[in-house]
Amino acid sequence: MALAYNEHCTVRDYQLWEGDWELIRGAPYAMAPSQSISHQRLEQALSFQLFSQLQLCQDCEIIGEVDWLCSADTVVSPDLLIACNIQGEKLTKTPELIVEVVSPNSAKRDELTKFELYQQEGDKLYILAYPDEQVAKVFRLHEGRYIKEEDFVDEVFEFSVKGCELNIDLSLVWQS
Repeated sequence: MALAYNEHCTVRDYQLWEGDWELIRGAPYAMAPSQSISHQRLEQALSFQLFSQLQLCQDCEIIGEVDWLCSADTVVSPDLLIACNIQGEKLTKTPELIVEVVSPNSAKRDELTKFELYQQEGDKLYILAYPDEQVAKVFRLHEGRYIKEEDFVDEVFEFSVKGCELNIDLSLVWQS
């Protein structure tokens, strides 16, 4: 009889690792060596739009690739997020919005594993942005489940975070 053994790692283990990793429910995930240019351009365009609007919202800010310590066995680094009332150097509270820029290497993790994790953690808005297809799939949390709001290509997506009215003009983020 063959026995399967899966090691369950914790944040303490994660803190000792070298390189870029995420830890999801005790399972380590190596991150891609570096982001593509289209990935970085998309992140910058989204970040620029949201940063300028959040200047009027004193409690919330846009942050890129920061460790979010969800639990004792889960640490993720979303591509972009909006978080409010941040204290300390690591994020420990659930963000208001998370954006993952999806690449062929990250698609399964972003669309399945992180989708489920962010939903369970109570993230209110989840955006999967696909630079190659130039589409952003927006999911809004409703009664504990993500409901797909729409696929945005060149429309303006309007939403609010802690009383701050924000929007993303998708026609301005895609690089040709």
